[in-house]
Amino acid sequence: MDARAGDQVLGWVLYDGGCGFCSRWVPFWSHTLRRRGFAIATLQSPLAAELVPLDEAERTADLRLVLADGRQVAGADVYRHVMRRIWWALPLYLLSRTWGFRRVFDWGYRTFAVNRYRISATCGLRGQRQA
Repeated sequence: MDARAGDQVLGWVLYDGGCGFCSRWVPFWSHTLRRRGFAIATLQSPLAAELVPLDEAERTADLRLVLADGRQVAGADVYRHVMRRIWWALPLYLLSRTWGFRRVFDWGYRTFAVNRYRISATCGLRGQRQA
């Protein structure tokens, strides 16, 4: 399920470079994302500031996906959007769309997002801005 046409970027996955967990996890998956047409950048980058014209605090509150046509996806829906395009993640995508599990999936994402700096510090993971 390669969603990409040539090397055309279908969208940008924007993650919090100040979060140690995010700074490790998203680049780890960059090859998989790139094969599906998604590039990555930090939410603190000039590209992100251009694509998501919000102040940095508001922009970095959630993982974001900015599609080539300008549409934006945020939070847990970014995971759903990407999982839908990866054949082996499709079962998790379908499960995350069911009523009961959707609530659990969204709650899990939100809980992690709110506590990501604490989790990163506990795991000894430093963000890119802290390196």
